[in-house]
Amino acid sequence: MTRTIVIMPTYDERANLGGVAARLREAAPEVELLVVDDDSPDGTGLLADELATADPLVHVLHRHSKDGLGAAYRAGFAWALERGYDVLVEMDADGSHLPEQLPRLLAGLDRADVVVGSRWVDGGEVVGWPLHRRLISLGGSAYARLALGLPQRDVTGGYRAFRAGALERLRPAELRSQGYSFQVELLWQAEEAGLRIVEVPITFVERALGRSKMSGAIVLEAMLRVGRWGLASLPARMSRGARPAASGARPAASAAQERAHA
Repeated sequence: MTRTIVIMPTYDERANLGGVAARLREAAPEVELLVVDDDSPDGTGLLADELATADPLVHVLHRHSKDGLGAAYRAGFAWALERGYDVLVEMDADGSHLPEQLPRLLAGLDRADVVVGSRWVDGGEVVGWPLHRRLISLGGSAYARLALGLPQRDVTGGYRAFRAGALERLRPAELRSQGYSFQVELLWQAEEAGLRIVEVPITFVERALGRSKMSGAIVLEAMLRVGRWGLASLPARMSRGARPAASGARPAASAAQERAHA
């Protein structure tokens, strides 16, 4: 039996956590939940403990500092990999990632190592965002695709499913970026490792309760890091592009078609 766990970082998400956890347990009753709480002052960690007491498939990892999304995911990945889970899923706690669409991501693992829930492929959509938020997200993905040579449409999104063996190959504990840039770096490393990556359409819904953690500093960090990675990796990518295709390699068109029909 495949053991699947959703890793859900939290900071001041008490208003959202209970409802999102209940929806997750209803949409995928066999899937476990790990709440990674960064010492939320609003009592999110206490609520998570109550949920875990009432449901043996809910777990809590308490961290004693708030040092970013990337650090929370690294801790959650390490916890789950040490305990032998087969599939690890990233999901936000604010309700923007619909738990009801989790089965769609998990089904994608039948043909992939990494499944990206994508807002920007056919069938994907964003609900409740003003124009400037759409432009920031679309622009961030376009910038990262150009800088790093990534083919995926949604590079910054955080609703993703990983096979455990594939995630271990990426050595997430060695990644040091946060926020947008953590998601970009993880996807870039997956592409560089030659993992099979597919995108499936999702509906992203703007949070109804609480306050977004997105800030100008997070966006700036992402832009600077992606720019540095792009410049550092450019010679290697140009060298790969100049080599003739190996006789057994899959044609680029076939890879593109696989993503298009994912």
